[in-house]
Amino acid sequence: MKLESKEVLVNAERDELRSFVKNPENIIHLLPQDAISDWQADSEKCSFKVQGGVVITLVAAGDNGSDEVYMKSGEKSPFDFNLVIHLDEAGAGQTKGHISFDGKVNMFLKMMVEKPLSNLFNYMSEKMQERYA
Repeated sequence: MKLESKEVLVNAERDELRSFVKNPENIIHLLPQDAISDWQADSEKCSFKVQGGVVITLVAAGDNGSDEVYMKSGEKSPFDFNLVIHLDEAGAGQTKGHISFDGKVNMFLKMMVEKPLSNLFNYMSEKMQERYA
C-alpha cells in the first residue's frame, strides 16, 4: 500500500527541517497528542501506541544528505513499512515537504488502516508547517 500526504510549504531552510525530522525524538511534535500514548524515543527510534492499542515503532534509516529522510518500521510494528519525508527547497528560507509511505499490508488490513494513515500523514505534514509558522 502506497500513500502520499499533501505537500506543505514550511518557513524553514531545508537543512534545518531535515535535522529536525531525522531525529526520532522530535517525531512526537508531529503526532496528534490525543491519539497516542506510551511515547518512548531515543536518537535512533521512537515508539508509541495508537488508539486501539497498536504499537508503532519508527527506526531512523538515514537521509540522502539533502532532500529525503528515511524511516522504517521497527520490530514492534504490526507490519513492515518505509516512510520517506521529502524536503524540496522552495527558495527564500522555505521548504516544500510531504510524506510518502510504502507498507506491506494485506487487503483486509488495508481497508482498516488506509484512511487513518492518510489522515495521520496529512496531519504530520501540517504540523511540520505549523512548527515553523
